Amino acid sequence: MALTPPDQALWWKRPLSRAELGWITIAFLWGLFMFFFMIYWHGAGKQNLSNEAYRISAEKFTARTQAMVDKYKVRDYETKQGVKIPVVHPPAGEDVYLIGRLWQWWPILELEKDQSYRLHISSLDWLHGFSLQPVNINIEIHPGYEIVLTVTPDTSGEFTIVCNEYCGIGHHTMLGKIFVVEQ
Repeated sequence: MALTPPDQALWWKRPLSRAELGWITIAFLWGLFMFFFMIYWHGAGKQNLSNEAYRISAEKFTARTQAMVDKYKVRDYETKQGVKIPVVHPPAGEDVYLIGRLWQWWPILELEKDQSYRLHISSLDWLHGFSLQPVNINIEIHPGYEIVLTVTPDTSGEFTIVCNEYCGIGHHTMLGKIFVVEQ
């Protein structure tokens, strides 16, 4: 039992008012504008890093990272908790590796300003978020995958890596560092 006859109950059979047609047109044009602007801004905006992702075992990624640390370690950095983390300074153009694990980013990278590097990032345990501050680069780091970015730091200084995906009870302490130095 219907309150109105079937021919009047179907909304698509009712004529559109000028105001409704106007709003539909505005929404459609705005949607087209945003669609094409997102494509343009992906290339021109420089905030979306192009990256690659590969499957990799935790053991293999750890071995690559340890080999880089053994080859390019320049000093140790001591955290407020007294933990010593190696600082590596690879030459420009090298592949650099960064591990996300409960609850730290390892090792600390020291990169040269205006030089390009291929940054490989992977998680050994849980989903982590790689958020480089204050640059505001955000990437999800999944276990079993290696994310590869080409980075060219254009500002010298100390940058903080924050995990922005909840990864457990020590999540709030999961901070890392990247130092960018003048050549």
